[in-house]
Amino acid sequence: MLVLVLGGTLVGGVVTLLSWMARGRLTLDADLGRSFHLVGPLTVEIDAPRELVFEQLSAPYLGRTPRETGATLEVIERGSDMVVARHVSKVAFYASETVESVRFEAPGRISFRHLRGPVPHAVEAFELVERNGGTELVYTGELGIDFWALGKLAGRYWVTPTWLGIVREHLDKVKIAAEARAEARRRREQRHRAPEQPAGGDQPPAGR
Repeated sequence: MLVLVLGGTLVGGVVTLLSWMARGRLTLDADLGRSFHLVGPLTVEIDAPRELVFEQLSAPYLGRTPRETGATLEVIERGSDMVVARHVSKVAFYASETVESVRFEAPGRISFRHLRGPVPHAVEAFELVERNGGTELVYTGELGIDFWALGKLAGRYWVTPTWLGIVREHLDKVKIAAEARAEARRRREQRHRAPEQPAGGDQPPAGR
């Protein structure tokens, strides 16, 4: 009976530990049998100027965090070109939390370094390149997961695909928002450039 109780307690403790790790509440950095997994690259073509796309990405961190993102982003410490931020992402049936340092190098690069979360090592970057008046946004990342074959399997079949899905969803939202802002800007500029109509609405006679 005692063995069953102790076994149940052990199993319950392991499940709780794994749950905390998956949710980012506990980072187990054992550095044993660590495998590294590339994430991306993901490339998105955005019909908007590079400066505008960079502003769209950086504004929630460097400026006032929008109310609608308050549940998923919290800036813990803010500097002029670097912040420490907490991110909350929906993963399947639970929410996963990461704390990262984020560095901004306008207008071409934003880099992330993992401080706490479901994996012991993660670095990511957004590269912004001008392309024909628009922007090519490229995401790359690297994850490190411990425990030999178990870490390799988890990284290949669960962590990396899940991570990519979260990033892809975020990039889709950035593309939509940046292109909407760029289109609104173009419309304003067109209105300002439109020639004024002569008094009475008459068109001037055509020259011979």
